[in-house]
Amino acid sequence: MLDYIDDKLYIEAVSAESLADQFATPCFVYSKSSILDNYRAYTDSFPSPHRIFYAVKANSNLSILRLLNSLGGGFDCVSGGEIARVIQAGANPKQIIFSGVGKSETEIRTAITLGIHSINIESSGELDRIEYIASELGKDVRVAIRINPDIEADTHSYITTGTKKDKFGVAPLQALELCAKINSWPHIILVGISCHIGSQISSISPFVNALEQILNFVNCNKLQLEFIDIGGGLGVTYQDETPPAIKEYANSILSILGDSTTYLIVEPGRSIVANAGVILTRVEYLKNNFAIVDAGMNDLIRPALYGSYHNIIPASRNEDETHTYNVVGPICESADFLGKDRSLTVKPGDLLAIQSCGAYCASASSNYNSRPRPAEIMVDGENCTLIRKRETIEQLWENEQCDV
Repeated sequence: MLDYIDDKLYIEAVSAESLADQFATPCFVYSKSSILDNYRAYTDSFPSPHRIFYAVKANSNLSILRLLNSLGGGFDCVSGGEIARVIQAGANPKQIIFSGVGKSETEIRTAITLGIHSINIESSGELDRIEYIASELGKDVRVAIRINPDIEADTHSYITTGTKKDKFGVAPLQALELCAKINSWPHIILVGISCHIGSQISSISPFVNALEQILNFVNCNKLQLEFIDIGGGLGVTYQDETPPAIKEYANSILSILGDSTTYLIVEPGRSIVANAGVILTRVEYLKNNFAIVDAGMNDLIRPALYGSYHNIIPASRNEDETHTYNVVGPICESADFLGKDRSLTVKPGDLLAIQSCGAYCASASSNYNSRPRPAEIMVDGENCTLIRKRETIEQLWENEQCDV
């Protein structure tokens, strides 16, 4: 995806400088070939009847959704807005799984009316609400119960989702109670068991442990299911992480499943898009040990939120002396840093590329400090396409009322 040619940085076959000149900075740039390669690594490793449902929260740009839809992918959504985006991208509702602990009545009604693939049940109260709405509509609803296996995934506490202290899923004993409820209701059909233990996981053992628990629950209770949804969460390399290859991960999971006729659903997000994206940003000022750039924490919240690392490289390499900088943005917060203690050769006006910004960056961006969201661009070989316009200043207040 990224390469230097004559000391100039290229994204596929397009120079970073030409992209910055054409679309201004800061901007998000994605490599189409990288997204395709990552997605196909999953479909090759989990052949039919197993299915891949992309986690939309990682990056919900319509062009990316349309690309994955064209490959036959499904979509894991966690809000009514994400469902609407996927439909707008042309997906069949039967390609949508609806997850999340706080589904509103409106969101559930929409999902049932659309006839989506399934809804992941995360509490007894949610199941009661679904049964009420389904009875009112006179429609059958396919559901999966999300079990919380109480497994530590060895990842950041903010993105751990499979321990008993987390808000997600239900304990196995409560899951059994939900099964009994479902069996007594005419409109609710149990089609799967779901599990998601966290994100940015760099070892296989937590996934193996979770699947073994799920299979034990299914077998002990003699459940007849279409699928087991093992969620997503496979990590990527931001700095020095060494996550397993997708094929290695798949082989370990499939070997546990054995000759079961139940198929697997896998919900990758980060591992498809994270390393397919960069943010291009220009240096505004150098001040003491600070390199102040035009991208900020409103564009890239991960370092401030998680203390996460993103590699930062120059768009033009040279042999000048390097200095150590904290790369910071213009936001009025001391938490507004994009990288600390980076060795760089830069001057005002230089272009930098912040790597691994395809996941949880644009989708988590905001208008904090009344800053318009950046443009997003897709590069395909020698071609580049604007897939989201830069917001204008006027768009920041177009929904506000000024006549109070």
